[in-house]
Amino acid sequence: MSSTGLEGKSVIVTGAASGIGRASALKFAWEGARVLVADLDRTGAEQTAKEIEETGGQALAAVGDLSDRQVVEQVVQRAVAAFGGVEVLVNNAGIMDRMSALGETEDAEWERVIRINLTAPFLLTRAVLPHMLAAGRGSIVFTASEAGLRGSAAGAAYTASKHGVIGLVKNLAVMYRKQGIRANAIAPGPTSTNIQVDAGAEAHGPAVIGQLIGANIGRLGSAEEQAAAIVFLASDAASFVNGAVLAVDDGWAAV
Repeated sequence: MSSTGLEGKSVIVTGAASGIGRASALKFAWEGARVLVADLDRTGAEQTAKEIEETGGQALAAVGDLSDRQVVEQVVQRAVAAFGGVEVLVNNAGIMDRMSALGETEDAEWERVIRINLTAPFLLTRAVLPHMLAAGRGSIVFTASEAGLRGSAAGAAYTASKHGVIGLVKNLAVMYRKQGIRANAIAPGPTSTNIQVDAGAEAHGPAVIGQLIGANIGRLGSAEEQAAAIVFLASDAASFVNGAVLAVDDGWAAV
């Protein structure tokens, strides 16, 4: 039996078709958890769930836009129906901006990044809270970012969204700790995933950010290294950790 206390737990992981989300879903399953794999990418989500099942685990794939409240409700209800509740939620799904400085940020870029990176985790967390409160326990882990700790890691929209995620984590930790619910986040540094940055070649933001990032980052991390931190924060090994933001960045946050 797993020493993490995750054996048999019901877990939702968003953005689990690839990258950090996929690595996290696989690691939760390896620890004995039952995993609902949520993503907009049907093929990737189904492949992750299939891989879990082929190694003897339990998994379901759920596909849809998690910034849509109806989709969120359907995802949560599916997990509850299949697994009897939701004991762990990993709000991992996210997108990058174009590294745009505020003066270059168009409405569409701002609204899309905030909707996916901040509104979707808000909606999903709100939807699982009644189930966690009824059970008297729960763990919620967010994927924040180095950009949530500083102003020199991304554009205006992404930076604001990840600062918002960290604020949400800390507020959740304070509001629900007496009800047995923990909320924490990882703040990844540069990690090898399929996330894309469509930066404008002549734009002001990318020119500034590129110089600052290049001077301060360490090595490129792996999705599995980020997943290990997520699973730790969700596990019994972190039972007294609440409201924390764990930098997983090879020391970038220390520079």
